Amino acid sequence: MSTAWQKRTRWQERTRCSGVLAAVLLLSSCAVGPNYHRPAAPVPPAYKELPKDAPVWTPVSPQDGADRGAWWSVYGDAELDRLEQQVNISNQNVKQYEAQYRQAVGLLQEARAQLFPIVGATGSAQRGGGGGGATSTSSAVGSGPGGKAINQFRLEATVSWTPDIWGTVRRQIESRKASVQVNKADLANAQLSAQATLATDYFDLRSADSLRALLIKDVELNRRALEITQNQLQAGTATDGDVAEAQSLLQSAQAQLVGVEQQRGTFEHAIAVLTGHLPSEISVSEAPLPAAVPKIPVAIPSSLLERNPSIAAAERQMQQESALIGVAIGAYFPTVSLSGLGGYAGSQLSRLVNLGNRIWSIGATASDTLYDFGSRAGAVTAARATYDQYVAVYRQTVLSTFQQVEDELLALRVLQNESKYEDSAVKSAQTAADVALNEYNAGTVAYTTVITALQTLITAQETALTIQQNRLVASVTLIEALGGGWTVADL
Repeated sequence: MSTAWQKRTRWQERTRCSGVLAAVLLLSSCAVGPNYHRPAAPVPPAYKELPKDAPVWTPVSPQDGADRGAWWSVYGDAELDRLEQQVNISNQNVKQYEAQYRQAVGLLQEARAQLFPIVGATGSAQRGGGGGGATSTSSAVGSGPGGKAINQFRLEATVSWTPDIWGTVRRQIESRKASVQVNKADLANAQLSAQATLATDYFDLRSADSLRALLIKDVELNRRALEITQNQLQAGTATDGDVAEAQSLLQSAQAQLVGVEQQRGTFEHAIAVLTGHLPSEISVSEAPLPAAVPKIPVAIPSSLLERNPSIAAAERQMQQESALIGVAIGAYFPTVSLSGLGGYAGSQLSRLVNLGNRIWSIGATASDTLYDFGSRAGAVTAARATYDQYVAVYRQTVLSTFQQVEDELLALRVLQNESKYEDSAVKSAQTAADVALNEYNAGTVAYTTVITALQTLITAQETALTIQQNRLVASVTLIEALGGGWTVADL
């Protein structure tokens, strides 16, 4: 009879415990606060400045899924490719963002651990005694008969758990997960920015190389003009003012040449630092500026939201702050904590683990703030305001990115047209120089006429070079605005 009653009592206790656990799990299925939905952002149906014959990626186009990670390969420059591959490995700014990303991953792991109980174990051993009477002991352990010393051994396991009834922890996890994605997007943006900066510096360096070659020709022409003027002075057909003017033109060309060498060195130093090296460790051999500008396929405007890491980071930041609204609202609800203890306590270590020495306890506590004079309300208001702030940041980031794309599309279109006219000007100047040289060989004009025509040709070539440099830099900036080869799927 007694045994059956005990079994029935234990079954009732287990049923009640299961019911309590089920109720806790049911409550834990909800989460206070707003569920995140990405706010609408201004997206145009088409790019205003996109030329009609420009290549376009579309979601249904097969090439849209092509690997465009090494976006700089479109320029077909082996030296640029070699330098770009060092950015992700050695660039210190990229390493900084990579460390921030790992930190965010650790914080997410820390937040997830709050969903589970904390399990601990302790063991202790004590020996104590008193002076003989029952009341003479000064030991926490106490004493046996006659004031003899006794031993006390304990082995305990503890479990404590604060169930996430209101979803506050899950909102914290949601926020931390979004933070991880923010940092991942920031890392991608840092990589892309460093790659684009290196490509820009590289083309500026190549432009300096080509300009240096032109200025060397210009210096030689001005030196030859000075020699002719000096000979004319001796022959009485020129004045000292003519010689001074020729010297001034030569010295001006020489100064330009020296300045270009300084510019080239600056770009080379910047490339070294971007690849994580000391300026003294990197030397880039001279080569002309590439003559071709690749056509950059542009995705439809809506896909820009998925391909630009700056936009992705701003969007993930919104979810991070949205989840924190739920964390702030969760402070209105009581906190429930469950705890349990089980183990053994006895005076003999060899017989410690047996049924007679068993000890146990279970408990639950609940706490809530009755009145806080508006503290929680203020926290919720601040959280909502912070979320609204990042909504504005997100939309502004979208607007700025579309502006950058449109600016570079415009620049490429205008520079391409300008390049056509300047190329015609170079051809005309080349023809004029050839005619002047033929006339000089025929003895109908002075050599100074040839020099003047050649200097006009060099000036036109310098202008064409500047336009080509600007076209290449604009193409790099456009690729950066389009996200390079990155997509939001990388998160």
